[in-house]
Amino acid sequence: MNGDDTTDELLRCLVTGATGYIGGRLVPELLAAGHRVRCLARSPGKLRDHPWAGDVEIVRGDVTDDASVGAALRDVDVAYYLVHALGTGKGFEDTDRRAATVFARQARAAGVRRVVYLGGLTPAGVPERDLSPHLRSRAEVGRILLESGVPTTVLRAAVILGSGSASFEMLRYLTERLPVMVTPSWVHTRIQPVAVRDVLRALVGSARMPAEVNRAFDIGGPEVLTYRDMMLRYARVAGLPRRLVVPVPVLTPGLSSQWVGLVTPVPASIARPLAESLRHEVVCHEHDIARYVPDPPGHPLGFEEAVRLALQRVREARVDTRWSNASVPGAPSDPLPTDPDWAGGSLYTDEREIAVDASREALWRVVEGIGGEHGWYSFPLAWSVRGWLDRLVGGVGLRRGRRDAQRLRAGDSLDFWRVEEIDPGRLLRLRAEMRLPGLAWLEMYAETDPAGRTRYRQRALFHPRGLLGQAYWWGVSSFHALVFGGMARNIAKAAAQEPTARDRSPSPAR
Repeated sequence: MNGDDTTDELLRCLVTGATGYIGGRLVPELLAAGHRVRCLARSPGKLRDHPWAGDVEIVRGDVTDDASVGAALRDVDVAYYLVHALGTGKGFEDTDRRAATVFARQARAAGVRRVVYLGGLTPAGVPERDLSPHLRSRAEVGRILLESGVPTTVLRAAVILGSGSASFEMLRYLTERLPVMVTPSWVHTRIQPVAVRDVLRALVGSARMPAEVNRAFDIGGPEVLTYRDMMLRYARVAGLPRRLVVPVPVLTPGLSSQWVGLVTPVPASIARPLAESLRHEVVCHEHDIARYVPDPPGHPLGFEEAVRLALQRVREARVDTRWSNASVPGAPSDPLPTDPDWAGGSLYTDEREIAVDASREALWRVVEGIGGEHGWYSFPLAWSVRGWLDRLVGGVGLRRGRRDAQRLRAGDSLDFWRVEEIDPGRLLRLRAEMRLPGLAWLEMYAETDPAGRTRYRQRALFHPRGLLGQAYWWGVSSFHALVFGGMARNIAKAAAQEPTARDRSPSPAR
């Protein structure tokens, strides 16, 4: 592709962060606009089951690695930088800085025509050193990319409203679960939220900006609201009784994030940077983006319309991506080794097998529907306690739930598990993302024996880390018969109560 005029040209786009909330929604929008798309992912398998996976090129790589970034940027016109180290611990600013520097250097070397970055809206007049670490890092990444020598568009957004976004989930659960809320003082901070549809529209449109444009743009909805206003108006749209909001000044960012983590599925490690970002007013000071990406009629969407659309998708189980799509920092990412003896050390297993008085299809429906509101089919109190303990030590706990009530795909989060492998109708393998002194998996199989009878097979695996890991396994092993044995029996029982496949309407294709 030659020349600078991209008005009617179809572009080759690289999307980093395609396994995340925004990236996973941007890819189909770019495809719909006619562009060719390449995705850079550390774990390409997580993209395998997305409906658009067969329409894109997927390459393995890490944004902190020069070689893999350089290879991914080869022959690319527009590069979308949608990664950040939110919630990865104290060193996240260094990680963000290093990754952005690598990406900027390699984009220039590859002759990329434009970089597009989605950052955070920063308050006017507040020195960068006084910003929250999260906003400060977002601002620094934007600056690194703008100084790369490659024309760059930095889009700066505050609270993004869309089904499955961390900001929307935080607002939704706080409002729905607490009729009377004792809240931090930041509920009076003025915010300019923006609908995810308008964010995606700006991202797609930014690909065609003229080569001379190298700057940041504020993007927001048409209304400026306090967080208190947002909760009250959310309640109205959702048909809830009016909420009573009582702000108190004593909740520090740390206590505030623990409070959010207690009430919502968003863990404290992610809630804290979100809460810290609300200490300062985040309001757009220009709408220059409209010069290059004109607003269609009815856009940008107002707050209540954005909430209504998000709730509609939640209720219809059409949430394409969620905040939890991205891997949990520190969680194991290596797949279960194929060597059953695992030459690297001990591998403890708990195996169960049981005959099922149901079709294999009925058994699979129960297996694929596990977790979330369906629960784990054994000793609910034990699972609940384990979830709470995980939250107390900074883990994700059980409340992440599911993206879809019936369907799973590789890479989905499922309470404190991650779908590592799914072979529809046969195997579901989950990798633990709770805090553990080792690595753990749970496998569930729907099988047919040689006599044609349905059998359910279940295998829990644990690879301990050090003496603490050994002590952990033997400390909980006495509960296995109750937890894992009960799970196998109850899954078989639930399958027997399922309607047969011919009694059900056809399921949508994957």
